[in-house]
Amino acid sequence: MSEFGLSGTELLITGGAGFIGSHLARALAPDNEVTVLDDLSTGRRERVPDAATFVDGDVRDRRKLKRATRNADVIFHQAGLVGVEQSLRQPTRSNHINTGATVQLLDYARTYDTRVVLASSAAVYGHPDSIPVSEDDCLEPTSPYGVDKLAADHYARVFADRYDLPVVVLRYFNVYGPRNGSNPYSAVVETFLRQALAGETITVHGSGDQTRDFVHVDDVVRANALAATTDAVGRSYNVASGTARSIRALAELVKDITGTDSRIVHTEERSGDIDRSEADLTRAREQLGYEPTTTLESGLRSLIEDGEAVTPSHGG
Repeated sequence: MSEFGLSGTELLITGGAGFIGSHLARALAPDNEVTVLDDLSTGRRERVPDAATFVDGDVRDRRKLKRATRNADVIFHQAGLVGVEQSLRQPTRSNHINTGATVQLLDYARTYDTRVVLASSAAVYGHPDSIPVSEDDCLEPTSPYGVDKLAADHYARVFADRYDLPVVVLRYFNVYGPRNGSNPYSAVVETFLRQALAGETITVHGSGDQTRDFVHVDDVVRANALAATTDAVGRSYNVASGTARSIRALAELVKDITGTDSRIVHTEERSGDIDRSEADLTRAREQLGYEPTTTLESGLRSLIEDGEAVTPSHGG
């Protein structure tokens, strides 16, 4: 058995050429039969490990989706149109990809009795009433993206209840790490590091008092592996570090770690920014056995040491 608890299993990773999906593929391909379905609209083919089978296809293509799901024991559904801004520009497209395609995937999964681990988002919470936010707290998304993810979240619960489908939903907070591409939820980490290493001013939107819960992609991979083997199905789980950092504190930390002389400059506040974000990990700890292991400090240092902090952004 591999360190991730999966071995000799047929796995499908939708969006497996993207940021989180490619990390999953690299972690799981050595001990399992991994198929990656990705249309490369934002992902990159070279991210897919040689040991995995690559299928070039849109998750909305029913024929390709059905063929890819037919033999899978577990589906990691990572494909989607990511981010609030894109959904505001293209709400219909966001709905088709993030909700419509997910419902189709769940329907194929119930046909073939396949377990599904579904990527969701902290965007389902909107502006939380209290911090840290738990899975049972108020769900009032403030963007089409958040609504789409919440709809998929509810569909997963209904498929579990009505069809006895083994499905687990993971609500990601601000995921960062190597090969993060243009992931909007970790863009501030990449931006601050790039600015600091180039000796440029570090630009903070607004006061910098707004908080985020940054989680390293390695911890997200472990959460997915745990979700693929847990008996606690039919539920949603927060995936985060469980620690809030203000954007100003992140900027100061980046300055300290890089040793830069860059000044921190405050710019105009971004419209619609959520003020506070921090996850309650109680349910994930108790029912999945999830425990984040990478601190923000060590995660940032590893990005710098590996040269990832100065790598140009790409989609994914």
